[in-house]
Amino acid sequence: MDVFDYLIPYALDWLNLVVRWLHLITGIAWIGASFYFVWLDNTIRAPAAGSELAKKGVSGELWAVHGGGFYNPQKYLVAPSELPKELHWFKWEAYSTWLSGFALLTIVYYFNAQAMMVDKSVADIGSWQAVGIGLGSLLLGWTVYDLLCRSKLGQRDVAFGVVMFAFLVASAWVLGHYLSGRAAYIHVGAMIGTIMVANVLMLIIPGQRKMVAAMAAGGKPDPIHGLRAKQRSVHNNYFTLPVLFIMISNHYAMTYRHQHAWAVLAVIMAAGVVIRHFFNLRHKGRTEWKYPAIGVLLLLALVVALAPQPPRAAEVATKAVQFAQVQAIVIQRCATCHADHPTQPGFATAPAGIALNTPEDIRQNAVKIYQQAVQMKAMPLANLTNMTDAERAQVGAWFEAGAK
Repeated sequence: MDVFDYLIPYALDWLNLVVRWLHLITGIAWIGASFYFVWLDNTIRAPAAGSELAKKGVSGELWAVHGGGFYNPQKYLVAPSELPKELHWFKWEAYSTWLSGFALLTIVYYFNAQAMMVDKSVADIGSWQAVGIGLGSLLLGWTVYDLLCRSKLGQRDVAFGVVMFAFLVASAWVLGHYLSGRAAYIHVGAMIGTIMVANVLMLIIPGQRKMVAAMAAGGKPDPIHGLRAKQRSVHNNYFTLPVLFIMISNHYAMTYRHQHAWAVLAVIMAAGVVIRHFFNLRHKGRTEWKYPAIGVLLLLALVVALAPQPPRAAEVATKAVQFAQVQAIVIQRCATCHADHPTQPGFATAPAGIALNTPEDIRQNAVKIYQQAVQMKAMPLANLTNMTDAERAQVGAWFEAGAK
């Protein structure tokens, strides 16, 4: 094997690490700003009628203490009478999060689409087809969302939310018929993330620029730009918890490998939305515990629904499965990736740090092998090594007989 066959996967691992770290940092900055400003909008109180603040056009203010200092943020109904010399624009948090996220999507999924996006048991498609479907979903998501926002439906918050939720669930269902489970999930998340950043890039920032330009020209800003920006900002706020779950979903095969993975995602997204709604209402002074209760009940119902059946008592003939047979299967089908020195192209180190080189390694990770390869059939990844159902049954029988 050429030295570059080792160096390229190793370099990609480091690139993955650095870009993932950057994505996490910028995401925290963006989400933190989003949460703060929605909280601020919901918490500020209108000044007394006829007060100096009211005369200045201030629609609300708040006193807060943090880090040993006192703060007094004020929000103007449209804009201040004079354009401030310095304005901070909250945009690069969003742009950097999307750019780093798309770079990570490319490194992890598009550079290794055959392993990460294609599942022959779902659809026998090529790598470029899978990548095309993924990219197309991002464009389609923004187009549908933006058209819905600009339609009359966009003026009815609850109805719009229901339709948009249904669209995202339908997207998960369609993607699940062409891509691997984890790729389908991550592209729903990327679709939501693209909608969120496009809101900033295509509407919020341009609207703010028009308001500033009007003031600079001595005119009065059109309040419609502020109202549209507020609507999209609120949408982004409700999108946040679902997209955060999807960011970590690749660690939980029990969700994306379920035969109704789209429905699992729907329940988790719904729980995230109602929990976020609770906090938004609470910031306005309304504490309605029914919303977190609904979210928790949805998640508990999902826990029960996804619970694996306990291993059945192994039959006498099944107990005859010898460890040597299981070891041979694991070495042939699993250890190409899960080894101290993987031989599977695209892998420089064992995924999740789990090596299955020795009998001790196999016995120590018996539960993980059983769950991932037998119960959920999530491994081998995209079944690259063509593990058969008969081999999975052998591994399952060995585990159920005591994994000795």
